Amino acid sequence: MIRTALASRPVRAGAALTAVAGIALLAGCAPTASEAEEPTTTDTGSSSSDTGSTDTGSTGTDTGTGSYADGTYTAEGSYATPESVETISVTVTLENDVITAVEVTGDPQKRESEQYQGQFIGGIADVVVGEDIDDIQVSRVAGSSLTSNGFNEAIQAIKSEAAS
Repeated sequence: MIRTALASRPVRAGAALTAVAGIALLAGCAPTASEAEEPTTTDTGSSSSDTGSTDTGSTGTDTGTGSYADGTYTAEGSYATPESVETISVTVTLENDVITAVEVTGDPQKRESEQYQGQFIGGIADVVVGEDIDDIQVSRVAGSSLTSNGFNEAIQAIKSEAAS
C-alpha cells in the first residue's frame, strides 16, 4: 500500500482560503475595461513591455491649469526599463499655452531602448503638436509605452519653468 503525506484538513482549508483571498486581491489590481489597452499587433519576440506598433498615444487632462510664457523650453525626463534607467531630453515651443513644436532626443543605454525611443521620437509630434500643454499626458506613442513616462516627467518640469 502506497501512502502519501497529506497536510491535515485545517492546513488544507487554510491554504485554500489564502489562495482565494490572494486571487481576490489580485483581481482588484486589474485595469478596468476603459483603462485597458489592446495592442493591435503582436510583439515580435521582444522581452520589454513596449508592445504594438500603432500610434495610440493619448492626451488627457492634467489637474494643473495656467498661463505659460511663450517660448522654447527644454527639460529632461527619465524612466525605468527592465534593463536600465533611460533619460530623454524634451524641447517644446509654446505659444498661447499650445505646443507648436516638439523635439525629443535620447541617449539609449540598451539596443532595445534605442528601438523604442526611435519609435517614440518618430510619433510624438503627431500626438502633442497643436495641443494645450495642460492637456498633455501621453501613455503610448508608436508602440512605446515606457518612454512616455520620461516625456511626461519632462513636460511637468517645462510647465513649472514656463508658468508665469
